[in-house]
Amino acid sequence: GGGFPRAGAGCGDGILFANNEKATMQNLNDRLASYLDKVRLLEGDNADLECKIREWYAKVGPSCEPRDYSCYHKEIEDLQNQILCAAMETNKILLNIDNNRMTADDFRVKYETECGLRQNVDADICNLRPVLDQLASCKTDLQLQCEALTEEMCCLKTNHEEEMSCLRKQATGDVSVEVNACPGPDLRKILEDLRCQYETLMERNRKETEQWYACKMEEVNLEVVTSSQEIESSNKQVTELRRQLQALEINVQAQLTMKENLESSLTETECRYNKYLAELQTQISCVEQRLAEIRAEMECQNQEYKTLLDVKCRLEQEIQTYHCLLE
Repeated sequence: GGGFPRAGAGCGDGILFANNEKATMQNLNDRLASYLDKVRLLEGDNADLECKIREWYAKVGPSCEPRDYSCYHKEIEDLQNQILCAAMETNKILLNIDNNRMTADDFRVKYETECGLRQNVDADICNLRPVLDQLASCKTDLQLQCEALTEEMCCLKTNHEEEMSCLRKQATGDVSVEVNACPGPDLRKILEDLRCQYETLMERNRKETEQWYACKMEEVNLEVVTSSQEIESSNKQVTELRRQLQALEINVQAQLTMKENLESSLTETECRYNKYLAELQTQISCVEQRLAEIRAEMECQNQEYKTLLDVKCRLEQEIQTYHCLLE
């Protein structure tokens, strides 16, 4: 009686162990099946994700290597060359502007110098005008004096002729006077002597007057000729200075026009290149933003991929564990 219970007890323990082992194996099999289903599902999702990644990298760039931006290097190099050319052209334009400014300053200095010379010439002309007026008045006075002397000489000749005619009439009159006295002086001889002396004096005065008048006229004519030459040279110099002034004004106007054209061209070039640089900066910002988005997306996908790999590794470890348990 005592052995049966022990035997029964041993049989019950074996049945319980067998039942527990079957339940454990069933549980493990169920878990293994669920894990296998989950692994298959994850493998399918992983395959889909890898297909999507391949498609995305096929559209955007290579899958393993970083994105190749070599296609933009040529464009960037061209833009840099254009920027350098624009900077060189800007420097050339600035150099031309400085040269034109220096040329304009030189012309301004020359213009001021010529203006000073012209003012000096105008002052000399103004100073010579009173001298010319004085010479003209002196010439007029001398002409009047000459005319007066000529009239006076004519009057003297007329009076002399009248006196001579009167004396001749008196000398040739029929007067018979008998004087019982000693003969007096010869009046005719005395009159002839007086007439000779008077004519000699008159001739001498006339010659002296003519010589004085000739000297004065020569001096006046010399002064007039000198003044005329000076005035003519001054007029020529003024004409030449006026012509040079007009040429300088035309040149200055041309330089100012060229300067305005260069400044407008410089402004237009700066606006055009500023606009072009702004467009390039916008494109670069868009490309950088796109790169940042792609980088963030790649990081997210890498993180998901790492997570999936971690899950896959843990599942493989559990599968390996289950294989070991099954064995």
